[in-house]
Amino acid sequence: MWIRGLSFPLFSLQLGIILAHVTSPLHSEKPIIAIVGPTASGKSELAIRMALRFRGEIINCDSVQVYREIEIATAKVPFEERCGVAHHLIDFVPPEVNYTAGDWARACVEKIEEIEGRGHLAFLVGGTGFYLRALRHPFFPSQPTNENLRRRLTEIRERHGAEHLHKMLRKLDPASASKLYPRDWPRVQRALEVLFQTGRAFSEQQPARPAPHESAARIHVLALNPPRAELYKGINARTETHFNAGLVDEVRTLLERGVPAESSALGSHGYRRVVESLRGQRTLASAIEQTKLDVRHYAKRQITWFRREPGVVWFDGFGTEARVQQQVAEYIERQK
Repeated sequence: MWIRGLSFPLFSLQLGIILAHVTSPLHSEKPIIAIVGPTASGKSELAIRMALRFRGEIINCDSVQVYREIEIATAKVPFEERCGVAHHLIDFVPPEVNYTAGDWARACVEKIEEIEGRGHLAFLVGGTGFYLRALRHPFFPSQPTNENLRRRLTEIRERHGAEHLHKMLRKLDPASASKLYPRDWPRVQRALEVLFQTGRAFSEQQPARPAPHESAARIHVLALNPPRAELYKGINARTETHFNAGLVDEVRTLLERGVPAESSALGSHGYRRVVESLRGQRTLASAIEQTKLDVRHYAKRQITWFRREPGVVWFDGFGTEARVQQQVAEYIERQK
């Protein structure tokens, strides 16, 4: 059969190619929106508003919210407040498990493909910059984390400061140290872990880094930058709320159930100081005040982290503000 000079088999082949192009997801044009910033800046509310407006689904990008049974101090959005928006990679890892950034990045790629397969926008939401970096720049395959080694390095960092770890790395692996900021302690500490576990410098193993998933090139990182004084005031108030809501009892129950005090879940801000209080290493009042300080410092480090990441678009204010929500919505609209 001939149609306008084409044989039917050839025409069918060309039509199939056209239809496949039209009906397949246009991944190269579909944006992925990452909403990041310091803790207590309103990321979750902003993300839910944007997901409702743009038919989106949310992928958690917070290293503490992945854990089950770690509730009070994590700021997880209660199910009834999610307004029907699907949330992924949240509240699903047992607290005994050391869930890594690499684990999250691999799972995130799968969720992005699922969400986009439904024709929805993927929103990555959280303040763990290390997770987002693992997605955009995958790590090379490495051995599982040695928890005893990590605990020892963490003790050194807490006692002597992040710069001390950088000095150690500078002596042992100067090539890696030259590429890292002294205060970028997650990457510095990981470089030391790799060195001590494998006997080979981190810089020697980096060429084995795999190529990023195609979705990495479509990520738009939008960061919140609320007024510092208001942010710190909110952090202090939220910390008081967490302790009044039963944070100590939650930690005590987890410890009694056998969750290691040194686990990643209980090592996060808030939980770590409660563990110290329950062990008699500090008073409850001290735990509360130290937690406030820890979280304020953490918020400052988050802002610094994202300031150093390339291509981040900043929005001044809290994600709860209608003005900020409108600005973010207009940005997303331009990317569609």
